[in-house]
Formats: sequence, structure tokens, C-alpha cells
Amino acid sequence: MAKKEFQAESKRLLDLFINSIYTNKESFLREVISNSTDAIDKLCYKALTDESVEMSRDDFKISIATDPKARTLTISDNGIGMTKEELETNLGTIAKSGSLSFKRNLMEQEDIEPDIIGQFGVGFYSCFLVGKRVTVVSRAFGSDEAWQWQSEGADGFEITPAERAEVGTDVTIDLRDNTDDENYDRYYQEAILKLLVRKYSDYIRWPIYVGEYVSNSRIPIWQRTKQEMPDEDCYAYYRDVWHDTKDPVSVLRVDAEGSSFSFRAMLFIPSQVPYEFYTPAYKPGLRLYSSGVLIKEDCAELIPDYFRFVRGVVDSPDLSLNISREALQHDRQLKLIASSLEKKIKAELTRLMNREPEKYDTFYKAFGRQLKYGVMANYGINKDKVKDLLMFYSHNQNKNITLEQYVADMKEGQKHIYYVSADSLAVINGLPQTKYVLSHGYDVLCLTESVDEFVISMLGKFGDRELRSVNNGELDIESKEEKEELEQLSEKNEGVLNFVKEALNGKIVEARLSRKLEGSPCCISARGPVSLEMERHFAASLTPLNEEEVGRIRAERVLEFNPDHPVFGKLCVATVNDKELAEKYCKILYGGALVEAGFQLEDPSEFMKLVCELM
Repeated sequence: MAKKEFQAESKRLLDLFINSIYTNKESFLREVISNSTDAIDKLCYKALTDESVEMSRDDFKISIATDPKARTLTISDNGIGMTKEELETNLGTIAKSGSLSFKRNLMEQEDIEPDIIGQFGVGFYSCFLVGKRVTVVSRAFGSDEAWQWQSEGADGFEITPAERAEVGTDVTIDLRDNTDDENYDRYYQEAILKLLVRKYSDYIRWPIYVGEYVSNSRIPIWQRTKQEMPDEDCYAYYRDVWHDTKDPVSVLRVDAEGSSFSFRAMLFIPSQVPYEFYTPAYKPGLRLYSSGVLIKEDCAELIPDYFRFVRGVVDSPDLSLNISREALQHDRQLKLIASSLEKKIKAELTRLMNREPEKYDTFYKAFGRQLKYGVMANYGINKDKVKDLLMFYSHNQNKNITLEQYVADMKEGQKHIYYVSADSLAVINGLPQTKYVLSHGYDVLCLTESVDEFVISMLGKFGDRELRSVNNGELDIESKEEKEELEQLSEKNEGVLNFVKEALNGKIVEARLSRKLEGSPCCISARGPVSLEMERHFAASLTPLNEEEVGRIRAERVLEFNPDHPVFGKLCVATVNDKELAEKYCKILYGGALVEAGFQLEDPSEFMKLVCELM
């Protein structure tokens, strides 16, 4: 049979392996054993509902055999096997990712991470770290035919007919020649192989035979006590299974006994975002087992979407094993387990927040945005479950704080929780509205992510405290006397304010006086449900749409004036003596207020022309 070429990205990836850029070559054994475990899991599950699978759980195993004379290592399983087409699909391409992403991430790292293998869905290819040729012989369940896949690296692969007496797969690795830096002979030494199995795959539930002896304990890691399996070992398990380069911030062990169901779980809260987390390639969910039998690889029904970053396993003897995977999501016990896990996860995050704030800060920097999305999803139906976990940057404390912490530190007499949204802290600090609130001794939450404004809008209140933007409407800081004085001034200057609105010709819905502008002549604010920050977000995301569509979600802009500023005095005089000049004043003040608020000028050339005329 003619040799077939790998797909382009697979070929480039194999070049990386063959050039031996990794120091932790022994990781290949973990990856091949993991693939064998998956194959056995699939056939074991099939045996639960298909009587044609004439095998019991005690029949399944993984075997590792060596041939020192031939310098080969063979890992065999009696799992579900692969057809000819599956061999080509599974071993001729990269399933989850491509070498371009792999190489890009690699280039960004000064020091190569020894456990990076598997992080990009490339586990099988790690065989080429130690092998100059890899041969796979597989017979799929339900087939009388066996097929051989063989490759010596990036030049391609061949698939030919083969013989295998039973269902399953053999992976044979012809070891590389020894070098001054690497002794590849060690990988056919049984003593070394036993150590590697115990190091990387001791938790595998199927027996792993090295020669004649079982080398793994076969007790699933989630079934062991904390004394048997300390947190550090659990972290290593997490890194191996979910291909993370960093330890999680926490491991959560659950042993639940109930009148109607029982289960054990081991959950991990990661410390960094997986590279595919915000892409369709990411599959949320927990590994679901029933009495040690893998039922579903990524059971998303076990955790709510706002906790989709949680990884781990759940094992329950109370699940019905004869139901299909589709029916499983409607299983009553599954819903009870999911409800329990949701409470456990929130309790653990709350514990981290209160008792280990540094760890929670690490977690929040990675997944705070996901919690915010949880507030907004489904029209805020889950906002009360998530709001206590949210954090926002405090201007006074120079760090992230919760809304509860903000309320606890509020100045006596303060009525509302104040916040401001902008692209950066520099813009926030430059806003006169911000300075005004701070001058009264009130803290301001600084929101710099586009999602923040929507989250705040969805929350509306925290307890009995209204969340009030310094950019929108009244701040309700002034005394009764100050409010009455401002009302009188507004009535006195009603003609000027109406002139401003007409001069700006639809750009604003109102011009009014304000006391929140100490030292500044004017500012832009908004009224109604769409804030300035929301407008900015929609304008960026809806660029391809026509202007009519963008206009429908524009904020109702208000131009606020400081009645004590000399500029407002000049504007008042101009509206009486020179209306053409007053109109130019209005346009320049509006443009300046836009820039100060972080918006772009609608017509920079016209604005510059007005400035030159007045100079």
C-alpha cells in the first residue's frame, strides 16, 4: 500500500517531537496508557447494554511487553479497537488542536515545560519522543479484520491488513538509538517501566501488567483518603489528566451519603485558563463514573455553566447503568448530585475568598469573567447564586473587593454603591464625576471590562443598596439645601440649557446643571437603560451593521454643566449677545466632554476648525 502523508499541521508537529526538544520523554508511557484506558472504558460501557460483548470487567487489562533484543516496547489493551478508517482519522490527524497553536505557545515560553505533552491533544505523537518507528495493530469490536498503522515519523504512514486474534490494540515502539545525552534502553527495562506506571498511572482502574505482574494499585484516586492521597498527589493527577502546567488553587473531596443516593467526587478549581476555554473546542463537565465504570467523559449536566471551569470526577453506585447517554441527563439522581456539587463548589470558593484571599485572587483573575457571564446568562436567573463571588477594583483600596466588602466599608450616611465604567483607570481618574464622589469620602468601584457594565445593570442592587454609576443620572450626594439651590439655578438658566440642546441638534436629549463638576466646566452622562459604556461596547461589536442598527442602542446622552465655572458664564453671555458664537461654544464643549469620557470625536476635522476659528 502506498504511503500516506500526514496532514500539514500533524507533519510539522512530528518534526518537533523527532527533533527531541523535550526533556521529559517518559511522559509518552502515560499518554499511551491513557489511550488504552479510554478504549477499555468504551468497550466496558458497551458491555453494559450489548450482550454481544462477551467480556466482564475482570477480563479487561493493559499489558506492557518488552523485547530487549529487538529494542521494542509494546503496550496492548483489549478495549474497543479501531477500524481502518479510525486508524487513519485518529492517528493521521490531530484531533483537538494543531501544531500551529502548539508552536505558538511553545515560542512564547522561555523555558520549555516538561509536562506540556498532551496539552494540545497530541498524546499519541509523544511515542516519537523515544521511538524511531511506531506500529499500531488494532481490531475493532464487531469486526473480523485487523489493520496495521505504521510510521517512522513526519514522512508519512502506511495502513495494511494485519492479524490480531482478539479485539483491541497493540502499540509497538521501536526505540531510538542511544546517544550521549539519552539512554533509550531504559524504556525496555521492566523495573523502570514499573516505576513509571506507579508514578503516572497508578490510579488507572484497569490492571496494568508489566511482564507478569500488575504494577498499579487500581484504586481510583477519588476513592482514597487524604492520608493515602495528599493534596500534592491530587494536583499531580489533575495536571496529568487535564494537561495543565500549573497546580489548581484547590482540590475539593466530596463523600456524600444520602437516603436516595450516594456518590464520591474529586473536584479541582484551576489556577489558569485553558487555552481553548472561550472557544467551541472547550468541553465543560465532569467525568462521570458508576461504580468505577466511565459513563460519560464530559458530563456538563453535573455543573452549572457559571462553574464550567471546574474539572474533576464523580462516581456513584446509584446511577442506572442501562440507560442511554441521552437519557442520563434526565436521571433524577444526576440532578441531585449536580445540586449538591453546586453548593459544594460555591462553599469552597467562598472559603478561599475569606481564608485564602491570595489563592482566590489568582482564581478570580483567571475566571472572574466567567462568573460575570453567569450573572447575565438566562436574563439573570442565577445572579443571586453568583453575586457574592464577584469582585471589582476599589479606587480607595487599590485592589479587588467584593460588594459585601464595599458595603461594610461605606462611610456613614452614604446611600449608594458608586461605580464608574471606562476603558482604563487613567480615564476613570480623570473624570470630574469620579473626583466629585471621592471628594466626599466615598469609594468608587472601577470597572474596566466591557462585561462589567452589563453585570452591574443586571444586579441593580446589592441588598438594599442601589448600584449607581457616576456617569448616569443624579448621584444623590447633595444635601436638601444644595438640591433646592440647584433647582433654582436650573430654572433661572432654562433658556440657556434649551439653547444648548437645540444647538447640538439631536446629539443630546438634555442639558442640565450639576454639582458634581468641581473644577470642570461640563461632562457627558447618560440616562435610561443604555449607559455610555454599553453604547461603546455595542458600537465596537456592531461595526459591520448599518448606522441605523447602531443608533438603536445608543445611550441617551446628557450634557451637564458646572454653573460656577467661568466657561458656563461666558456661554450664558454668548447666548444673549452672539448666538452664532454660542453655538460654536456648545459644539466645542460637547466634543471636549466626549474626549474626556473616552469617546472619539464624531468629526475631528470640524472640531479642529472650530478651535482655530475661536483662537
